[in-house]
Amino acid sequence: MTDVASGPAPVFARADADAPWRPDAASLADHRAMRLLGRTGEPSLEALQARAVSDPGWFWGEAVGDLELAWQRPWSSVLDLAGGVELPRWWVGGAFDHAAAVLERWSAPALRDAQALAWEGDDGAVRSLTGAELVTEVEAAADRFAAHGIGEGTRVGVFLPMLVETVITVLALGRLRAVFTPLFSGYAAPAVASRLRAFEATHLVTADGFWRRGGVIDMASVARDAVAEAPSVRRVLVVERLGGGAAAAAGLGDPARLAAWSSGPSAEQRASLPPVDRPRGLVDPETPYMVIYTSGTTGAPKGTVHVHGGFPVKAAQDLAHTFDLRQGDALCWITDLGWMMGPWAISGALLLGARLVLFEGAPDFPDAGRVWRLVERHRITHLGISPTLIRALLVHGDEPVLATDRSSLRVLGSTGEPWNPDPWWWLFHVAGGGRVPIVNYTGGTEVSGGILGASGLRPIRPTSFNGPCLGMAADVLAPDGSTVIDEVGELAIRQPWPGMTRGFWGGTPADRERYLDTYWRRIPGTWIHGDWAVRDREGFWYLHGRSDDTLKVAGKRVGPAELETVAVAHPAVIEAAAIGVPDDIKGEVPVVLVVCRKDVAVEPEVLAREVTAAIVADMGKPTKPAAVVRVPDLPRTRSGKIMRRVARAAWLGLDPGDLSALENPAAVAAIGEAGRSR
Repeated sequence: MTDVASGPAPVFARADADAPWRPDAASLADHRAMRLLGRTGEPSLEALQARAVSDPGWFWGEAVGDLELAWQRPWSSVLDLAGGVELPRWWVGGAFDHAAAVLERWSAPALRDAQALAWEGDDGAVRSLTGAELVTEVEAAADRFAAHGIGEGTRVGVFLPMLVETVITVLALGRLRAVFTPLFSGYAAPAVASRLRAFEATHLVTADGFWRRGGVIDMASVARDAVAEAPSVRRVLVVERLGGGAAAAAGLGDPARLAAWSSGPSAEQRASLPPVDRPRGLVDPETPYMVIYTSGTTGAPKGTVHVHGGFPVKAAQDLAHTFDLRQGDALCWITDLGWMMGPWAISGALLLGARLVLFEGAPDFPDAGRVWRLVERHRITHLGISPTLIRALLVHGDEPVLATDRSSLRVLGSTGEPWNPDPWWWLFHVAGGGRVPIVNYTGGTEVSGGILGASGLRPIRPTSFNGPCLGMAADVLAPDGSTVIDEVGELAIRQPWPGMTRGFWGGTPADRERYLDTYWRRIPGTWIHGDWAVRDREGFWYLHGRSDDTLKVAGKRVGPAELETVAVAHPAVIEAAAIGVPDDIKGEVPVVLVVCRKDVAVEPEVLAREVTAAIVADMGKPTKPAAVVRVPDLPRTRSGKIMRRVARAAWLGLDPGDLSALENPAAVAAIGEAGRSR
C-alpha cells in the first residue's frame, strides 16, 4: 500500500479496501501516537506494538514519559515481576500523586486561565471552572474534608451524579490519600448499602438529588436508607444540587453526622470525629486511591483495587495514544461516576490538560438533538457515546443532527457493547459527516481502560477495532491457550500493564485466590477477560459479546451479537438481545428478543417469520431461533449496556441476580411475562 506518512517506512501496513475512514497525511502528522513513535525510534505502529508485547517495561516507561505527567520523583525501574505476572509492581522507586499531578498541570501559566471544567445540567444550567479555580476549589475541599476526619486511608463512598462537585470531590480525596468507591447515581438503597458495608466506608459524599428528563431524582432518601443499613458510616456530606432543604426533608441522617459538602464540621461534629492533618511527603505509586465494585453473573460484587500509578496513568495513556486527546481539547463522555468511564474521563482528560465537559441529564431529552447541541455549545472535540444511544437517536432521522454545528468534533468514541452495522454507519455519515473516526474501545473496570481500540494511525472498518490499544498484549485464544485467527475465541492479555487491578478489596487470602481464579488460572500466566472476540487475517478485531452470554447450539458456540446484528437489519427492529434457552435435542437454542421502531407497524407473526428466515439465511439452519419475540424494552444499565443474563433469567423464570445497575427494571417483568406465555 502507499505510504501516507513521511519517512522511509510506513506508519501502518494494513489492507483497507473496505475501510470508510482512513488517516490522511495531516491527521497522521498531528496524532499524539506519532510523537511516541518518534520518541521510541520505531518505524511503524506494528513494530512499536510488537516491542511492547515483548518488553512491557520498556514500552510503558516510554509511553508514560511521553505524557509528561508531574511525577513527585522519577522511577528507578518501571516493572518488578518478583511477585509474578499476576501481581506486578510498577514505577519502583518513583512517587506519584494523581490528584497533585492534575493540579500541577492546571496551575501552569498556559492553563491556569483556561477553562478546565464545563458542566451542563438537565435543566440547561451551565457552570464552568478555570484551571486556577479548579485548583482553589480542590484544595479548599481537601481542607474541609480533613476537618471532617478524612485523611490517609480513610474509606469514602461517593454517591454523586456528574457535577462539578463530583470532580472536585474525587481530586480532593486524592490529595488526602483517602480511598473512595464510586457508586452509580441510579442505585437503589440496598445496592448502595451493600457496597458501603463491603468497603467499610466511614464517610459518604452524596447529593440531595439531581435532574433527569425534567424530573427530580431523589438521592437523599436513597442515601438515608442506605446509611441506615451501613453502620460503619459516621459522617455524611451532602452536595445541594436541588437546594430548598431537600436533604433535611428526606430525613437524611441526624445532625451529629450530617453536614453540607460546602461547609466544615460543627463543634459537636468535631468532638465526635476529630479533624486530621493533611498528609505530607511522597506517594508510592502503588498506593490505593479507588475501589470500583463490579457485578458479575454470579457471586457478590468484586471490589477492584486501583492505585495512583495505575488507573489514572492508563486512562491518560489511552486518551493520548488511542483517542489523540491533546491539551486544549474538550472531552465529553456520556457516563456516570459509578461506571469506570466516569473516573477514567476525570483523570485522563485533566492529567492531559484537556477540558472536561460533564453532562447531568439524558442525551435525548428534551429531544433527539440535545447531545448534538451539547457538542455545538461546548465545542466538544471528543464525544463518547454508546451504540444503544445511537440506535435510539437514529429513529428520529437526520434533522436533529444536521441542525447543529458539529465542526469541533475530531473523534467519536464508543464503548460498552458491540456495534451493529446500521447504527455505526449512521453515526459515521450523519453525525460525523464521513470525516470523523469512530474509535471503538473495549476493556473493563479491572483493566482501567481499553484492551482493544481503533487507532487514528490505521484505517477503520465498520464496527471493528483495528488493533489492541498500544501496550496491551491482546490475543484471541482457543480453549487450549493457542492463538486463533478468523475464529471466535477468548479475548486474553499476555503481559501485565500498569492499569490492571491490584486485586480485590479486602486483602485476605480468600480475596487473593478469588482474584487469581477469576482472571489468571484458566490459562496460567494469561489474563482471560471474559469476552468472545475474532481477529481476522488483516488485523481487524470484532467482539461477539461476553463469554458468559455465549450460546452453545448443538455443540457450536454462537455469539449473541451475530444473531442480533441480523435481527436489527430488519426495518422494524431497533434493538435485539439473543439469549440461550435449554433444548432437549440441541442442548441450547436461541430466543431473540426484539424492540421495534414505533413508526413501523408489523404483525408479530410476520416479524418472527422474517427475522427467523434472515438468521437462517445468514448463519444457517442450526442457529434457527426457537422464537423471535417482541418486547417493549431490554434490561440495560444507564451506560447503555444490555444485560443479557438478566433477560435470560427473566425469560426462564430464574433469579436474575443483582439488578441494582439497571436503569429500567420494568423491562425484566415484561420479558418474564413473555416467557411465561410461551
